[in-house]
Amino acid sequence: MVLVEARAKRWGNSLGVIIPKDIVEQEHIHEDERIDLLLVKDSRRVLKETFGMFKNRIKKPTSQIMAEIRKELYD
Repeated sequence: MVLVEARAKRWGNSLGVIIPKDIVEQEHIHEDERIDLLLVKDSRRVLKETFGMFKNRIKKPTSQIMAEIRKELYD
């Protein structure tokens, strides 16, 4: 799994995203190949709000927790 931040661009009546060339090569993606996308609108905001609820309950710094989550999700 690879995390890519992209901006939606207008393509006719639709919106589309561009997958960067280095990711295309890394993941061996080919034209017309079916891929699955997990869309999360502004995941940083969602995670910040979620961790904000636990501000006085968690002893680890947020940066350390975020690093652990990224490691689990993307390594």
